[in-house]
Amino acid sequence: MVESEKAVKKSFLSGVLLLSLSTVLVKVVGFVYKIPMLSYLGSVGMGYFHSAYEIYAMFCVIATAGLPVALSVLISAALARGDEKNVIKIFRTAMAVFWIIGLIGSGIMIVAAPWFCRLIKSENAHACMISIAPTVLFVCISSAYRGFFQGYQRMLPTAISQLIEAFGKLIFGLLFAKWALMRGMEPPKVAAAAGWGLTLGTAVSAGYLFLEKLRFRRHKLHQLTDGMVKNFSVTLWGTLRSLGKLAVPMTLGASAVSLTKLIDMTMILRRLQTIGLSEAAANEAYGSYTALALSIYALLPSLVNSIALPLIPLLSSAIERGDRDRQTAMIRSSYHLTSVVAIPAALSVSAFAKPILSLLFGREADAVSLAAPLLSMLGTSIFLSCMITATNSVLHAYRSVNRPILSMLAGAAVKVVSAYFLIGFPKIGMLGAPISTFLCNLTVVVLNLIFAARLQKTDQLIAVFGKPFAASVPSVGIPFCLYHLLVMRIGESTGVTLATMLLVVLLYLFFACITGVITAEELSSMPMGKRICKMFVGLHLIKAE
Repeated sequence: MVESEKAVKKSFLSGVLLLSLSTVLVKVVGFVYKIPMLSYLGSVGMGYFHSAYEIYAMFCVIATAGLPVALSVLISAALARGDEKNVIKIFRTAMAVFWIIGLIGSGIMIVAAPWFCRLIKSENAHACMISIAPTVLFVCISSAYRGFFQGYQRMLPTAISQLIEAFGKLIFGLLFAKWALMRGMEPPKVAAAAGWGLTLGTAVSAGYLFLEKLRFRRHKLHQLTDGMVKNFSVTLWGTLRSLGKLAVPMTLGASAVSLTKLIDMTMILRRLQTIGLSEAAANEAYGSYTALALSIYALLPSLVNSIALPLIPLLSSAIERGDRDRQTAMIRSSYHLTSVVAIPAALSVSAFAKPILSLLFGREADAVSLAAPLLSMLGTSIFLSCMITATNSVLHAYRSVNRPILSMLAGAAVKVVSAYFLIGFPKIGMLGAPISTFLCNLTVVVLNLIFAARLQKTDQLIAVFGKPFAASVPSVGIPFCLYHLLVMRIGESTGVTLATMLLVVLLYLFFACITGVITAEELSSMPMGKRICKMFVGLHLIKAE
């Protein structure tokens, strides 16, 4: 690998590591948030909260799924051409669009809240939906700033803003919910109070990004302001057109998934009631599924965003320069890192679903019992969900933004049809939701890999995916057998679960090194990686670079 390629890969890995650490911390904070919140609201109240949250998530996807990525692509391409002056024009145009979309999205969510509640058959979620609605605007503003910094391949502001948002939700959400609970309010009102905490947390995050942008401009862009208006080579409408060509198809593709989640939510609540469950019982089942099973399931796909975000501007820059070798290297690196993380995680979650949930939500035994088989089934979809993110980022970098729409719509159709019939079958019930998720994700990944291969050939994908799988099977299988032997002898305990999880990690690191899954360069980029790498090289478990 030539020196420039090493520099690009080092930049890619450093961005991945930074965002990965941030995402892990955000998810840890999220779990800390949900554990006491579940005790405040109960499964029924969490059902109301997540009903409102899914509506909000749909608006956020529509508002922010495409524009931040499109903004980072346009900025990175302009920087690759040495056209730094136009970066400010692109950003200002995008920010104006984000403000308009955010205001419209928040307004619609407020005005149409009663209709949405009737649609999903959860009318008690109305107050929570109103409290969350302003968050759409603040998320839009934050997304514009994040797209700007990502175009410059600066991932630190994104990471810090995510942490501020997570801690804001934790602190304000719990304080507001506890205040409402102490005043004797019913679960729908307590859920609404938690929603106001979410809104305030996102507002603080947007404020931080605004201040960081001012600081960055003073240090980086102040020399470009003189004569800037006269020297712009792109027009307002030209910038809008470029953003639209990228952002609209990306948004449509992401909206297909969000819309599927909304349909899934509606279908779960309605179909469970058709097989005999009351509204409260259906909300309890749905609350356990979303608060527990989906929370664990969503951890790894969101972590893979840490791979996708640095990849897009770097790959866009290589495409702009016409460097085919670097394009292939970046794509292989993204697929490789995704499989290294996602395959062992998928097998681990499927095998240890109940111990993981018991460790995190031990006080909610009934909810854990409901969610454990659902999470075990969802675990099989973790790798596929991560690959959707990875392959979508490749297609977006090539500006082939229409193809992900086709694959997402095909997957959405598979999910809707399969979920309708499976959830409505009494012997399957809620298990139909994770099964339909697996079928949906499989459809999307297969189509995306075909589309990506037509743009840039990436050979030996079997080795990219096969080696991590081969290293993961014994790494999960051995601890799985040991765990059940220990449970039979001494019973379930936190110590047994933690020791088993640690053994999984250590065994995977060992098998990944001896099978060549992890290279010395990648190992060195991890925390404490240089010392571990030196030790492994000395033991001849890994080759020195």
